[in-house]
Amino acid sequence: MKAYGFTEHGGPETQTFLDLPTPEPGPSELLVAVHAAGVNPADVKIRAGAFGPAASLPAVMGREASGVVEAVGRDVDGFAPGDEVFGTVAPTSGAFAEHALLTAASAARKPPQVSFADAATLPVAGATAYDALAQLGLAAGQTLLVVGIGGGVGVVAAQLGRDAGLTVVGTASESKRELVESLDATLVTYGDGVADRIRQILPDGVDGILDLIGGDALRAVAGLGGRIVSTADPDTAAGCGGEYVRRAQPAGTLAALAQLVAAGKLDPHVEDVLPLDEAPAAIAAVEGGHPRGKVVVAVR
Repeated sequence: MKAYGFTEHGGPETQTFLDLPTPEPGPSELLVAVHAAGVNPADVKIRAGAFGPAASLPAVMGREASGVVEAVGRDVDGFAPGDEVFGTVAPTSGAFAEHALLTAASAARKPPQVSFADAATLPVAGATAYDALAQLGLAAGQTLLVVGIGGGVGVVAAQLGRDAGLTVVGTASESKRELVESLDATLVTYGDGVADRIRQILPDGVDGILDLIGGDALRAVAGLGGRIVSTADPDTAAGCGGEYVRRAQPAGTLAALAQLVAAGKLDPHVEDVLPLDEAPAAIAAVEGGHPRGKVVVAVR
């Protein structure tokens, strides 16, 4: 099968197209003919070795995929060949490939009303937003600040927060104003004085902060109050009295997100879909830190 990954840990220069055998599903795994794969900042961190060495090299990139089941492993219930599914890839697999292994416990059926591209954004970005908001535990009428609201996790968090009755404010660049306001959220631009600009809108501060960037961007707003959950920087979050996101990602979460998309209540905002041949450009768009919404690699 054709795939795209990296041959050693490092920068973009380690990435390359790969010609690999089609994998066989192990126990509790699904072999899926990939239709689409979401691109996430975590893909770059994995390539760089930020989460430790890869199980084997070369390694296929991509952590979330949608497609059609071709075979199921031992101990798999509820899935059969021909099912349209989406989910998180198994630890030894990758999504930027013609075939991938999904972990059955972290997969769900794709509703027919949901495109493969939209479904491919839900296992990582969508579920991260879902889990983070659950961890924050805010109630209707409270205020949520999303640091880095314009990316894939941010746009889902904004919509989930809005539908939960929260007032949502987010930091992003001015170029993302139209996107952010379309989510019924208020944009506050990055840069010096960001906390003061937020206080002009919310004099009493905020009830919760969802941090998607970390570092100085989180430090600049941490004094606004409220509980802090970070998806990007556990050390800075801890230093600010916050927590790193706890990922649950049961299949039920994925199914719930897909039903919201199917009902028109959640738009993953897939802004760019590139073919597998252009995987390097898709990764570069996310690594550059300025995509609006989600970037997806289309395989079929």
